[in-house]
Amino acid sequence: MDDSSILIGAVVATAGLGVITAGLISARSERRGGSAAAYLHSLDGVDHGDAEVQLDDFSQRLAKPFLDRILSPAIASLVATVGSVTPSDHRVRIRTKLAQAGLDLRRRPEEIIAAQAAGAVLGALLGLAVLFSGSFATLTGILATALLVALGAFAPMAWLSRKVDDRMQAIRADLPDTLDLLAISVEAGVGLEGAMAVVTERFHSPLADEVGRTLQEMGLGLTRRDALGNLKQRSQVPELSSFVQALIQADALGMPLGRVLKVQATEMRSKRRQWARERAAKLPVKILFPLVLCIFPAVMVVVLGPAISQLKGAF
Repeated sequence: MDDSSILIGAVVATAGLGVITAGLISARSERRGGSAAAYLHSLDGVDHGDAEVQLDDFSQRLAKPFLDRILSPAIASLVATVGSVTPSDHRVRIRTKLAQAGLDLRRRPEEIIAAQAAGAVLGALLGLAVLFSGSFATLTGILATALLVALGAFAPMAWLSRKVDDRMQAIRADLPDTLDLLAISVEAGVGLEGAMAVVTERFHSPLADEVGRTLQEMGLGLTRRDALGNLKQRSQVPELSSFVQALIQADALGMPLGRVLKVQATEMRSKRRQWARERAAKLPVKILFPLVLCIFPAVMVVVLGPAISQLKGAF
């Protein structure tokens, strides 16, 4: 076993020991107020039903896996610490991206920031292991360390941006069919809220989820204009924003919603055909790179290989 393998193993073991130690300290601090004496003392003055509830909660905590009980407090502490020192504008930008990706109800900006910090630390450890292994020059090791740190910090944001792009493409693809169903439902005599409910029942897509969330906001007492404005702000898809703006104007001016929805659906179908033609036009350019890098060398080897061997034999 060479020195680089020993150094990498030591770095990984040190990092793991640090995480486990932080989890133990955090778990111990949480349980400090929940010792056996304090727990028994808390049972005084309560009825049997409350004691059973507390016992059930205590048994549920003990039933969790060991790693969850140790790592979860450490991760929560890391998220809180990183979130407290992060600028507010960066959190706002990440919150906006989470809303665009449809993850704002499941993820917090502090979690993404903590993932960035953890990725940067992991990249730094790997870079230091490469630097001190002696396999590369000092300048090369420093550049590799900087590159690994940048990649570790950028990876969570790249994943989030990919989620945003996929969701925006899905919303664009589903928008014409959704508008058709809305127009048909409104022309059949159903109100806008009823048509939106039909969309949520018939479709299972990111756009249907956004429509259902808008419908829930209306049900909670928010006005139609404000709920549609929230939909526009969450998605930030240009085509959906233009449709929402036209719908808000038609509602304010008293125009027939069925006619507006029909015109918007026709326009979105035309745009979808334009998107399909654009992607088909880009296909030859995209296929050129794998053709030149992968297929063409193999064809050249098959075609010119026998000729080269014969030329070598002749000379």
